Amino acid sequence: MIDLALLRENPEIVRRSQAARGNDQSTVDVALEADRSRRAALAAFEELRAEQNAFGKQVAKAPKEEKAALVAQAKDLAERVKQAQHAANEASERAAAALARIENVVIDGVPAGGEEDFVELRRVGDVPAFDFEPRDHLELGELLGAIDMERGAKVSGARFYFLRGIGARLEIALMNLALDKALQNGFVPMITPTLVRPEIMQGTGFLGEHADEVYHLDKDDDLYLVGTSEVALAGYHKDEIVDLSDGALRYAGWSTCYRREAGSHGKDTRGIIRVHQFNKLEMFVYTSAEEAEAEHLRLVALQEEMLTALGLAYRVIDVAAGDLGSSAARKYDIEAWVPTQGAFRELTSTSNCTTYQARRLDVRYRPQAEEGAPAAKTQHVATLNGTLATTRWIVALLETHQQADGSVLVPEVLRPYLGGLEVIRPLADAQAAR
Repeated sequence: MIDLALLRENPEIVRRSQAARGNDQSTVDVALEADRSRRAALAAFEELRAEQNAFGKQVAKAPKEEKAALVAQAKDLAERVKQAQHAANEASERAAAALARIENVVIDGVPAGGEEDFVELRRVGDVPAFDFEPRDHLELGELLGAIDMERGAKVSGARFYFLRGIGARLEIALMNLALDKALQNGFVPMITPTLVRPEIMQGTGFLGEHADEVYHLDKDDDLYLVGTSEVALAGYHKDEIVDLSDGALRYAGWSTCYRREAGSHGKDTRGIIRVHQFNKLEMFVYTSAEEAEAEHLRLVALQEEMLTALGLAYRVIDVAAGDLGSSAARKYDIEAWVPTQGAFRELTSTSNCTTYQARRLDVRYRPQAEEGAPAAKTQHVATLNGTLATTRWIVALLETHQQADGSVLVPEVLRPYLGGLEVIRPLADAQAAR
């Protein structure tokens, strides 16, 4: 949830943020009124409870002949306390619901508007040019014996697939390249759970208006399948006070991810661009609010280093407020050029969630106090996340590095992870060479 102090003291900032996202600004006034009602109800309850405690002591000291009348009064007071507590609980629930409708306050400078209102920050690399008709990633994947969509659909339904042979090896190579990059930059590798409890999914902000994207195991389980290891990593330190005295806590979570892709019917149905299951290495950082924006830029730099090393042309965009998830205060996407689509397509995103997730999951740290000063009060951490490799990258890799005969050049940086392989050849050619 957002910072209550900010809401109370600077509601106009929150209104501007809601407007930039395209949300109803009246949610701010509803939340303010609900917060006032909650505080009033809680004050009334605490006042009555204090009166009850004082009256209880009076009853205990009263002469025997007066106790019967006082006990009757005590019962009446107890009923009023009970009703006041019930009113306070209801007011707290209403306030929580009202606050939940306010998304994270966007950072100054984030472009307003929707999906098409992003700001392009830079383009890097040369868009590939071919002297032949390029094949798309699925045609290449089938020639190479790397992707099998037909059997994926047979086994699991539409938007499922098999990566086989060099396709499986290529994904593992990408993930290991990313893992090495993460290790070199101080990230702790994590294999994370892919099923999480409702309070973890809710705490990260994934059960808002996009809840229909999430797979839910109901009945006896009541668990959610994650669409990113960000969810499990955000919950890793739930209800804890973490130690940031040596700097940010950085994790790299390797997991399978699941998404319904609700509302995407008819979009990217060919190949592995928009699928229900994929693998991803996700960077996740806990840091102080003051360091969050600098950390965000560091995550973007790591992503750019990966894409440059793989020889992919890309652009970096500052995502518009209306296209942010509810938890993100700013998000940068990196989109690689996909030759057969003649367009840039998202390969990575990285979000600064400021203290929004940490407030919901109650993750705090204690700032270092000056020497001789009393211990500082705990504060909520800021959380950030960013993709360092995922299955979709295979799309841009195959299409960018293809050759006229259907073979694909392996980027030099990936060769050590593929046993020194320099060229991936069509399956018929590979079999003939044996």
